[in-house]
Amino acid sequence: MRNWIHKVVCAALAAGLLLAAGAAGAADLKILNVSYDVTREFYQDYNAAFAAYWKEKTGDSVKISQSHGGSSKQAQSVINGLEADVVTMNQPLDIDVLQTGGRLIPANWATRLPNKSVPYTSTIVFVVRKGNPKNLRNWDDLVRPDVTVVIPNPKTSGNGRYSYLAAWGYALRKAGGDEKPAREFVAKLFANVPVLDTGGRGATTTFADRGIADVLLTFENEAALVQKQFPDDGLAVVLPPVSILAENPVTWVDHNVQRHHTEAVSRAYLEYLYSDAGQELAAQHFFRPKNQTILARYSTRYKPLELFTVNEVAGGWRKAQQVHFADGGIFDQIYQPHK
Repeated sequence: MRNWIHKVVCAALAAGLLLAAGAAGAADLKILNVSYDVTREFYQDYNAAFAAYWKEKTGDSVKISQSHGGSSKQAQSVINGLEADVVTMNQPLDIDVLQTGGRLIPANWATRLPNKSVPYTSTIVFVVRKGNPKNLRNWDDLVRPDVTVVIPNPKTSGNGRYSYLAAWGYALRKAGGDEKPAREFVAKLFANVPVLDTGGRGATTTFADRGIADVLLTFENEAALVQKQFPDDGLAVVLPPVSILAENPVTWVDHNVQRHHTEAVSRAYLEYLYSDAGQELAAQHFFRPKNQTILARYSTRYKPLELFTVNEVAGGWRKAQQVHFADGGIFDQIYQPHK
């Protein structure tokens, strides 16, 4: 009897030790994704998918918090102390500044993930009122005197910069590379902009909620979301024949993940964007996945259009920032705020 009791006690102690070890081995992790204005809904779904994947793979729980706003304002917030573990932006410029302005990441950050750390792309499209009463089809229609346009501020929003450069690139190509007509064209366009919101979601509110303007320029994913959120308004999406390629880069923030001890989970969080599950979610939220097989499944959703790059029409993002968006640049010279 004593031997039997001894064996039971030992077995119970061993089981208790195993449970304790398992509990000690599991971790509750937290990371912060600092992103731009119009990715909220995508990352809500993506975060849940990744958390389930990470739990199954490692046994650890991870809670992902989100922060959203105009992309340049978000980047500056990280430099000023917002402790992002990862940043998911809509242009390389707003990640480069984390290195040049804060030394938070290495200069070669774009080489650490596939496709120059760009897991999905987008483009700029038009959202118009029910029935498209102004018959807005192409960029030339937006500079007519009877048309008003909502665009976010290019000084604070990547959405706004892409919209500006899409118009600039269209006019530049139409003029055979002559910058004078391109400058005149974007000046006419912004003369039709009654208000500049700081980010893409604010511009959506101005157009859809407040009913201001005839057309909204925004990313393709935001355009689809506007239609979904305002089904009774009959808003339509118009794809111009030519627009700009919007590349959406991501990276982990080395300075912060080292302090938070979250480098492994932060890196995995971004790598999962390239998985079939991550690419599928991106496509479902109207981002264009880099995985061509998954993109092909959505061929009826993503109509073909000619896309030019920031390099082709502005010499790259650094030059674009200096020439067009820095204080005293072309945008400041051509934009006259409405009184």
